[in-house]
Amino acid sequence: MEHLEIERKFLVRSEVYKDYAASELRMVQGFLNTHPERTVRVRITGDTAFLTVKGAGNASGTTRFEWETEIPVAEATNLIDLCEPIILEKVRFVVPVGKHVFEVDEFLGENKGLVIAEIELQHEDEPFDKPLWLGEEVTGNIRYYNSQLSLKPYNQWKNR
Repeated sequence: MEHLEIERKFLVRSEVYKDYAASELRMVQGFLNTHPERTVRVRITGDTAFLTVKGAGNASGTTRFEWETEIPVAEATNLIDLCEPIILEKVRFVVPVGKHVFEVDEFLGENKGLVIAEIELQHEDEPFDKPLWLGEEVTGNIRYYNSQLSLKPYNQWKNR
């Protein structure tokens, strides 16, 4: 399914979001292509898997083309073996806030210590409630893109 993805990303100040999480999922994802203008991702979450293609972001980094389709987990597992060497592992917390839902990703492995909250919007200037645990906005900062974290993990950054 294709659509324009409109999302904003934020660092997270505290673990208070866990108190409000509606669900928690462990994810494994790898990238077949990490070029910022066109990424190709394989993601396994429990007993489901997806192949996703994302295009380049607009000037603000909030909007980009996204195409995604569900694939068998066995095929996704085989594709993960072809991905960039660093496979991302994370726990995603789904946190309702007002009329919206934040997806808070707590990264593991070589990205341990990084926690990012994302919110999908209907349009770029849509207002939303900002909980106190939400920190600095990093929308459009490509080093926080999952594809780039698979190339240069958070634990390799000199200035965090």
